[in-house]
Amino acid sequence: MKDIWNKRWFIMIISLLFAILLVVYIDSTQTGFVTQGEPKKTKQTANEMQTISVPLQVSVDTDKYYVVGYPEKVKVTLEGPNALVTSTVNTQSFRAYIDLTNKKTGKQTVKVQVTGLNNQLSYTINPAQVNVDIERRKSRTMPVQIEYNKKAVASGYDFGSASVDPQQVEITGARGEVDQIDQIVAKLALPNGLNHSYERQVMLIAEDKKGRQLNVVINPATVTARLPVSLSKKTVKLNLKPKNEDSKKVYSVTAKKDEITLYGRKSALKKIKDLNVDIDLKGITSSTVKNYFLVLPEGVAKADPPFVQTTIKVKDASK
Repeated sequence: MKDIWNKRWFIMIISLLFAILLVVYIDSTQTGFVTQGEPKKTKQTANEMQTISVPLQVSVDTDKYYVVGYPEKVKVTLEGPNALVTSTVNTQSFRAYIDLTNKKTGKQTVKVQVTGLNNQLSYTINPAQVNVDIERRKSRTMPVQIEYNKKAVASGYDFGSASVDPQQVEITGARGEVDQIDQIVAKLALPNGLNHSYERQVMLIAEDKKGRQLNVVINPATVTARLPVSLSKKTVKLNLKPKNEDSKKVYSVTAKKDEITLYGRKSALKKIKDLNVDIDLKGITSSTVKNYFLVLPEGVAKADPPFVQTTIKVKDASK
């Protein structure tokens, strides 16, 4: 055995074995370190998928053409390194568009394209194609008409001429749509029982002769609509009309005030010279003070005061 250890070749073999074992050990410890760090490396380079809605832009000569039919937004699904996907979604530093620069007028089916994306990202678009209608552009200026329900104004109140500001607007759209416009309408919705002047911002609508809404751009899109509502007044004499007297009694009826102020439509008040007041004496057997509420004529909204205070004196007819 001692002779073997003294052999040069044996020592060389043992040294080689130790060297191999040392290399294997070092390699295994390094591999273990890499394995421990691998999840972090994998996380940094992991892929992610996100879908977002982005505005669909149109490349076309807007001075000559008007395009309808396409959606306002499309959905773009992005896939790639998670950090890059997240950054792209947050900044939306790309755009989706359809290129109509070389298309003819009429209905077309065109491909939706995307530009500005990092080449490390893959993507899909939904819808991938859209249908559009390319027409010649036309503009015209038209007056604004106002519509409202007159019956919503409270009884007895006058209403003047409704107005809008501005009185004219510019309409732009496809020639076929613009040529069909019959009127531009501001539909003013009034609350029931309106008893004061009314003002609101109202959206404008383009209608054809059959009242159908047309797809055009109105500038401005809203107007200020006003409806003046007023109440006239008139002071008239009171005409007391006793009724249901007891034949055995003698009555003397006087009003605290012999005039009253009426409020209502000017045309209605003009016809009123005085106001009859029925004084019901049924059951009154002794002198008293009594209030009688007024019955207002048509077109009169209110009276001030709303009643007549009367002094009724009663005595027996035999005395």
